[in-house]
Amino acid sequence: MADFDIVGLGEPLIEFNQTQAGERQYLQGVGGDTSNAVIAAARQGARCAYLTRVGDDAFGEQLLELWRAEGVDTQGVLTDSGGHTGMYFVQHGPDGHVFSYLRAGSAASRMQPDDLELGLVERARFLHVSGISLAISASACDTVFAAMARARAAGTEVSLDSNLRLRLWPLARARAILREALTQADLFLPSMDDLRHLTGHEDPERTLDWIREAGAPGVVVLKLGKDGAVIDDGESRVRVPGHPVKAVDATGAGDCFAGNLLARRCLGDDWRAAVTYANVAAALSTQGYGAVEPLPRAEAVLAKMAEG
Repeated sequence: MADFDIVGLGEPLIEFNQTQAGERQYLQGVGGDTSNAVIAAARQGARCAYLTRVGDDAFGEQLLELWRAEGVDTQGVLTDSGGHTGMYFVQHGPDGHVFSYLRAGSAASRMQPDDLELGLVERARFLHVSGISLAISASACDTVFAAMARARAAGTEVSLDSNLRLRLWPLARARAILREALTQADLFLPSMDDLRHLTGHEDPERTLDWIREAGAPGVVVLKLGKDGAVIDDGESRVRVPGHPVKAVDATGAGDCFAGNLLARRCLGDDWRAAVTYANVAAALSTQGYGAVEPLPRAEAVLAKMAEG
């Protein structure tokens, strides 16, 4: 039995989230896609750990305190005095949320393959990484591929969220690296918003065809936002509807979906049941501001599901 259900690897960030469109008031929180996902999973009872670097600063300490409070193992978190803890701002408008980042030279971008020597990847059922983990620097990209190689050698399943951020890298580089990474993922979690940039397609079926032609070997769960998701297990495709709610901030919804999906798989759910649960959890996470604060706990998700 693995020591951990999920080990995440990536860049944690300090978040400043605009609570009213057009106003200059920001709520301070925390974010970072893979960190959000492991916290979401931990709130469902999964045994989680995180791999990253944080700055030797007050924000780095704040992140460490958060993970410990959430029950996320931090032995793989290194404090790096040569880099700062990154941050981002979220602004809200009629077309959704807009992100602005202050992350150049962050401690997490200084990750190296040697940071994996503790062996946490080998002790997990799932390794969870993302397009952001791959994009923040060349050394972080190398670290992700090294982690995936370790996972394959140890029998740890690899979960990859596309999380495409074109402010971080050119489209051609993103397409090349994500195409290579998805060939090494047991679970690929792309979104239509991301994949339309990579594929040029607006149709989920054509998008899934492109993913398979690119060499995805495992299960693909294509996220459709409020419209739910499509599960492609290589033999059939199943559409799972979304869960309608009145959303105020979708900043961490995709990460919430990923964390809950992985947690439910670890608890024994089949793919449809896990995606159904993750859809409800992600919907609930949009009803508050910030990436972490609104992430629901199991009792809230189960109560919402019981409402029918």
